[in-house]
Amino acid sequence: MNLLRAASLISVLTLASRITGLVREQMVAALYGASVYSDAFLVAFRIPNMLRRLFAEGAFSQAFVPLLAATRAKEGDAVTHALIDAVATVLLWALLATCVLGVVGAPLLVWLLGSGMPAEGRDAAVVMTRWLFPYIGCMSLVALSAGILNTWQRFLVPAATPVLLNLAVIGAGYWLSPLMVKQGYPAIYAMALGVVLGGLLQMGIQLPALKRIGVVPKFGLSIARLRVAFAHPGVGTVLSKMGPALLGVGVAQLSLVINTQISSHIAVGATSWLNYADRLMEFPMALLGVALGAVLTPQLSSAQAKGDMQQYSGMLDWGLRMVMMFGLPCAVALLVFAEPLVAVLYHRKAFLALDVTHTAQAVMGWGVGLIGLLAVKVLAPGFYAKQDTRTPVKIAISVLLLTQLFNLVLVPWVGVAGLALSIGLGALVNAFWLLRGLRKLGSYTPEAGWWLFALKVLVASLAMGGLQYYLAWRLDWIALGAHEGWRALAMAGSLGASALVYFAVLALFGLRLRQFMRRG
Repeated sequence: MNLLRAASLISVLTLASRITGLVREQMVAALYGASVYSDAFLVAFRIPNMLRRLFAEGAFSQAFVPLLAATRAKEGDAVTHALIDAVATVLLWALLATCVLGVVGAPLLVWLLGSGMPAEGRDAAVVMTRWLFPYIGCMSLVALSAGILNTWQRFLVPAATPVLLNLAVIGAGYWLSPLMVKQGYPAIYAMALGVVLGGLLQMGIQLPALKRIGVVPKFGLSIARLRVAFAHPGVGTVLSKMGPALLGVGVAQLSLVINTQISSHIAVGATSWLNYADRLMEFPMALLGVALGAVLTPQLSSAQAKGDMQQYSGMLDWGLRMVMMFGLPCAVALLVFAEPLVAVLYHRKAFLALDVTHTAQAVMGWGVGLIGLLAVKVLAPGFYAKQDTRTPVKIAISVLLLTQLFNLVLVPWVGVAGLALSIGLGALVNAFWLLRGLRKLGSYTPEAGWWLFALKVLVASLAMGGLQYYLAWRLDWIALGAHEGWRALAMAGSLGASALVYFAVLALFGLRLRQFMRRG
């Protein structure tokens, strides 16, 4: 399999997801701005989202996908199918229990994340949290399907699926919001209904893809079937690996809980500023980090199972070079071109110039740590492929404590931007620690030419950043909001020129994309 081609396919499809995701955020910003109700929706949406990252593409995927890939490589499809059925049964029952508990405990969950919100915001968040909880059930089953499809090297559907969520929410925002107001409910409630619809659509589209490869999970719906599933040795392995993985992902989610809680006490709208900035950071994270993680995790697991450590190290090296080549220019853009990006994407209707300023500052905070955030997506699978979830967890706990120390210093100084900056700095430490661990284990040996390669990428990124800095200073991107079409054209031209400068400098240095056409 050509790794660059597979990663590129995922990136292209994820680009469609992120574009529709930005349209979704533009709609939310225009309709609701940075207000008490937008904060309430974000708190409500964050709760099932956190659980999704714990039980879906987080701890569950980290424990399940390496075992699935290793089982298929060593024991064949029949044994692998039995593992899938057992894990699917246990997962379904766990999700049912989680959804029930979440609906009952919604007031406590909202208080834990947003106690600083006004009473009307907390009340709205509780209602939306209860509506949103079935979403975690849908998305966990989607994660199960994605793990199977990626292991069978069918990357198309898992990468394209998130578009459905964004389309559902966009449709709900424009068509359901007026109906909510007519019924006497806050218009923001339409967002929650759109999320639930999007989850159902994402779950439904997985089934045809699973049928095509002949791996549709069989769920045990009786207590007797549940007991049989629990007795399967693979389930025990997944649960034992999920323990440390849950702790590791839980550490990251705890950091998010703390940041959301802090932002709710900074100002009305602060949670929204942080979220809108996060969406810009998630763009390169999704295009590169998610693609690399999806491609590398099963491939690293397979190489580990076969004992091919040369291929194992080579794939890690390839992933890190991809992070440098595409991540560094993105980080520079977030640092020097933040205000133009935020203005073009969000500055209209209810989203004011003051909101642009606060959001842009948070974007710059994310830019500092983007390389670290991306590198973790490559380095952590290096441990998961060895079915070692403990080491990343220990590192994550230490980084969480360090991040809170950063918060103590930075938040009083720069406000909401300090929350993003603290996580970014922590991610850099996390990535360095993981890299050092793999080097000490002898699992990763950098291939020749790293320093020269990094220098070429750095010079090209600085050249691009110089152009962006000039354009950010030369044009009044806020005032251009009076002429939306011209502002959009100016942004398109700016980004196009930036890409041209970056790749032209790389070409002058003799760096070509075809050099990264690695086969796994």
